[in-house]
Amino acid sequence: MPPLITPDEALRLGEIEDHAGIEALVERAWRVRLENFEDSTDMCSLVNAKSGGCAEDCGFCAQSRFAEADTPMHAMMTPEQILEHAQAAEAAGAHRFCMVTQGQGLSKRDFENILEGARLVADQTNLKRCASVGHISAERAHKLKDAGIQRVHHNVETAESYYPEVTSTVRYEGRLRTIDAVRDAGLETCVGGILNLGESREQRVEMAFQLAEIDPTSVPINLLNPRPGTKFGDRDYMDPWEAVKWIAIFRLIMPAALFRLCGGRNENLGDGEFHSMAVRAGLNGVMMGNFLTTLGSDPEDDRAMFEALGLNTARQSDNGANPRPDNRSGWLEGETPATPVDRLINRLDEAPMWDPSTQLRHRPKASVPPRPDGAPNRGLGPDPDELPTQEFPALVFIEPERDAA
Repeated sequence: MPPLITPDEALRLGEIEDHAGIEALVERAWRVRLENFEDSTDMCSLVNAKSGGCAEDCGFCAQSRFAEADTPMHAMMTPEQILEHAQAAEAAGAHRFCMVTQGQGLSKRDFENILEGARLVADQTNLKRCASVGHISAERAHKLKDAGIQRVHHNVETAESYYPEVTSTVRYEGRLRTIDAVRDAGLETCVGGILNLGESREQRVEMAFQLAEIDPTSVPINLLNPRPGTKFGDRDYMDPWEAVKWIAIFRLIMPAALFRLCGGRNENLGDGEFHSMAVRAGLNGVMMGNFLTTLGSDPEDDRAMFEALGLNTARQSDNGANPRPDNRSGWLEGETPATPVDRLINRLDEAPMWDPSTQLRHRPKASVPPRPDGAPNRGLGPDPDELPTQEFPALVFIEPERDAA
């Protein structure tokens, strides 16, 4: 489906600052979301299957060896550990599950672990399956599909014109080649980026239309959570009104894509009404539970937020046969029919979901090489005036007691 607005119109909408104007834009995007997806939702959960020690220099990431932030570490999970986290995600109400690893690519052994984990998830859950494993060849894309993966995630991160500010070691063209390999293998694509990396309004519009040209099935939107010791560690959080405005603009540019809000949503949107407003701005779902290295929301609260807007978060029992969410309003009469998985637990504190506060070791780096682009890492200075302004409190890591991997 083509964009509903032009780049010039998108830029004019991006200049709206009064709250009434933003609310009107959100309602416009809400109508587009309902027209295309009715009451269906697409709730995702992830596991950080391998963390830390990344050789790349992405300016937002604490896992980079060029960041002065402590390195969040654990080795590659076993297939059985991946399955355990998937079952917990299903119990908490997720519709799909994504296996995520750091870096541009995986060794043969680690890739085989992902394949076997995907087979176990396909055999033993009703979850739809996704993977995010860096750059992949056409051969690896086909292997992922054969193992039961339906969708592969690989972000472009930002507009092509701003991309050199984000990383100098991962080529933009390489990202596009991976996305092409995924599509050529018959897999769905999940391609998004991060807002508030320092890009201009024009570059946000540029990124949105570049994503529209890629035409991914799914578009994850992340809001920068500045990690002290990274290149972008001193940035302010995004104003929540600004965040929901841009979600709405992206929805109008990509009316048929599945939108989910992922990293940084708690830090940038706070604890109030902006999460619900973000859903109305065009979201199909959110990343339930925790993120790669930071904590998230209780899945029960996320489901309640969507249901309060009349959206259906019921579990799906098709074992991923339909990678897109089913519009169940056509057959849903009265109460949602029960499925066997509804007897499972529903709360994050009862489910052994991925938990970076206990399952990551945070190691200080003995030495940090200079960033290839020559930029300093920021946000570590002792002067509070030099630290990011925080409108909402940052989530704090708990010292881990064990290493799950």
